Amino acid sequence: MSRLPPVSVIRPAWRRALAGALLSATFGAQAAGSCVDETKQQDLPSEAVQPAPAAEPRLALQALVREALARSQSIGAAALLAEAALHDVDETRAAKAVQASVGGGLGPGGSRSSNGSENAALQVRAGLNLSQLIYDGGRSDRLTDWRVQLAESARNGHLSEQEQLALTTVTLALERSRLRMQVQVWRQHVRKMGCLAEALDSIVAVDRGRASELVQAKKALAQAELSQTQAQSQVRQVEVRLRRLVGDGLPSAEGLATVFSIVPTLEQLLADVERSYDIAQLGHQAAAASRLAEAVAAGRSPQLSWTLNGSTAVAAAGNGASSRSGSYAVGVTVNIPILAPGVAPASDAARKRAQAAVLQRADALDARRFRVAEVHEQAQSSLDRAKRLAEVLRSSEQVRNFTLQQWQQLGRRSLFDVMGAESEHYGLRVAYVNALHDLQQMNANLLSLGGGVNEWLR
Repeated sequence: MSRLPPVSVIRPAWRRALAGALLSATFGAQAAGSCVDETKQQDLPSEAVQPAPAAEPRLALQALVREALARSQSIGAAALLAEAALHDVDETRAAKAVQASVGGGLGPGGSRSSNGSENAALQVRAGLNLSQLIYDGGRSDRLTDWRVQLAESARNGHLSEQEQLALTTVTLALERSRLRMQVQVWRQHVRKMGCLAEALDSIVAVDRGRASELVQAKKALAQAELSQTQAQSQVRQVEVRLRRLVGDGLPSAEGLATVFSIVPTLEQLLADVERSYDIAQLGHQAAAASRLAEAVAAGRSPQLSWTLNGSTAVAAAGNGASSRSGSYAVGVTVNIPILAPGVAPASDAARKRAQAAVLQRADALDARRFRVAEVHEQAQSSLDRAKRLAEVLRSSEQVRNFTLQQWQQLGRRSLFDVMGAESEHYGLRVAYVNALHDLQQMNANLLSLGGGVNEWLR
């Protein structure tokens, strides 16, 4: 039968355990006062995951988009192309206006008639020609319509360029907000790990048996610092890209996580698809191709116009005398094409291009509708993920507080449990930040696929 160890052996072991427990409780109490997040968790969810859009962040986005549009050279080029298309319309429309021309000449000349001929060593000639198209089978009108549709296509191309730049600017601003919030989360994680490591430094100074926990705490601190540094670098990269668009005046990113919080209804989005500038541009291009086909077909029609021609000449004879002569003609000119083998194939080619343009618009419209449905589902998924993460985060907050409290109270939990709970909690906070901003970007994309994010911001 084994004998119990003597009291003199039991008592020191019991005293060492009690001393260690009291030491843990003492430094744990100190850690409890300082190892708490210094700031409120601004990115922790509340009950309302879809708050109303904040006015000031929306105004900040408006200012960013305006600045980007004002600075963009591609937008300026698109505006010039739209203006040039309007001048093309004026040129084509002027084809039915009165045309006038004058001409003149200097040199030897002569004339011959039934009464004889007359030659001059020097003759000054001048002429005037007036004409106007009366009828051409509608070809000029169709060419004007063609130019009008091309001008509308250029205008919508300009608006589409503006929309794409607005979406790019908003996306970069939201990405900057996402990364800055991540930096905030990792900074709080670094403070928490630094506090735990500092508390363990004091513990290890008394109890060397806790050195492994100190090493683990410093490792977790280094990992948190690495995550913070990487997020800060990503913020700088995004800000470089944003400054290229809007200059150095970057506003605060506060509140941007709530600007595009409300997911539009799918029915409204599908109805807005045909209003998108890209689809409108394709529609005008299809209409322009159809008008051009009609103009080519009208090339086989007779052309009727009136003309007025007048000329005068002053001739100097060899003996120093001079003579004057003149002529004029007023009438109607008719031009009837008889043989034009190239008109029929040209008309067929133009008609087929018009049909192809109509099919391209229909395909683009169909693809955009399915894209809207896909992005809408992604936005709903991001919203659901944000709501679920909000619930998980509230539970995670309780778990980390209980775990830390139990570790501080006589070592009922290990430090590994504490660090695991902390890492999981801050990882969930980063996931929640990502879910919120995924929702923002999906909603911005949805608006851009319909009426436009630029119009929505205005």
